[in-house]
Amino acid sequence: MPWRLVRFALSKKHPEPRMFTRHDTLRRSYDVVIIGAGGHGLASAYYLAKEHGIKNVAVLEKGYIGGGNTGRNTTIIRSNYLTPEGVQFYDESVKLWQDLSQDFDLNLFYSTRGHYTLAHTDSAMRTMRWRAEVNKHYGVDSEVVGPNEVKKAAPMIDISCGGVAPIMGALYHAPGAVARHDAVAWGYGRGADQRGVEIHQQTEVLGIDVAGGKVKGVKTSRGYISTGKVLCAVAGSTPRVTDMVGVRTPIFIHPLQAMVSEPLKPWLDPILVSGSLHVYISQSARGELVMGASLDPYELHSTRSTLDFVEGLTAHMLEMFPFLSQAKVMRQWAGMADMTPDFAPIMGKTPVEGFYLDAGWGTWGFKATPVCGKTMSHTVVNDAAHPLIEGFSLDRFRRFSLTGEKGAASVGH
Repeated sequence: MPWRLVRFALSKKHPEPRMFTRHDTLRRSYDVVIIGAGGHGLASAYYLAKEHGIKNVAVLEKGYIGGGNTGRNTTIIRSNYLTPEGVQFYDESVKLWQDLSQDFDLNLFYSTRGHYTLAHTDSAMRTMRWRAEVNKHYGVDSEVVGPNEVKKAAPMIDISCGGVAPIMGALYHAPGAVARHDAVAWGYGRGADQRGVEIHQQTEVLGIDVAGGKVKGVKTSRGYISTGKVLCAVAGSTPRVTDMVGVRTPIFIHPLQAMVSEPLKPWLDPILVSGSLHVYISQSARGELVMGASLDPYELHSTRSTLDFVEGLTAHMLEMFPFLSQAKVMRQWAGMADMTPDFAPIMGKTPVEGFYLDAGWGTWGFKATPVCGKTMSHTVVNDAAHPLIEGFSLDRFRRFSLTGEKGAASVGH
């Protein structure tokens, strides 16, 4: 067997097919053009082909598949949000996540861990009770637990947090999970490709033709495409694309950083989040501690990481887990978070006919990947918002009818 593996590895022609078909040329026209080959763009293409039979679709990606925020997040999946719109939307996503590996015939390493949102103050405890009641009303498994339950779930934690911010309780969300983010992009990409969707990497969108208030085509670095429908799913690059069609949004871009430690023996099963300490942490299957904090406090279109982030995050980490003082940081990275004033996404139609927006995902986009693909594909096909995303319309800001999810955001996670 080892010799066969070596021979296979060294052979010039591998019998295994490529994950995605490489298309050398663009067609002159497509029924739908999707800008962005991250999780949301690929999921939308997948469901357009699978559930609606629309296969004449082009997914355009300036870089490579999953190279944006899909490959830069910390992979947390949950549905313990605050508003009725948010709870129902993300709960549907969690249900879809559970069967994705089977749908793709690809292991996404989906792992249910349980999610604890820690409370360090009386006001935080009130918010946890509020969220728990909203969650229960919509059938989401969430409950408020005391510090003893937190200690039992994570025995290595210092409940006093060094005396700085003692843990008073937590919102426990049993369905909280993690999954391998790059595998999600591969699964949706391969599924869309197998159904006839064309994925064009290294293809930059230079402009969008609009005439009479309608989308007519897309200018790319590889030529012009005629189309009547464009779906924008580019996260931190959203303002650049919306400027091409003259659509104004209240989106602002902040860097969001994360880091991982060297591999350690397994000691942390659940996912822990602390809004007061600006920390969230989980342990990967490889033993690495995946850690993140809040958004950087300044607006910037950049994915550079900083030393300030590492110093601040590790200081708060050691308040919770002082035994990690000798653990080494292996790497850090950053993404661009497209934030909205009410901490809820912008999904659906825009004032430009045929231009659909999937944006404003801030720090919560990865967990919504499956339900976003489902609802946006429905919206594009029917030219009407799916019922689950009616509360996320761009028009809500004009009407001052916001979907306030800030109380459920805690930190970037």
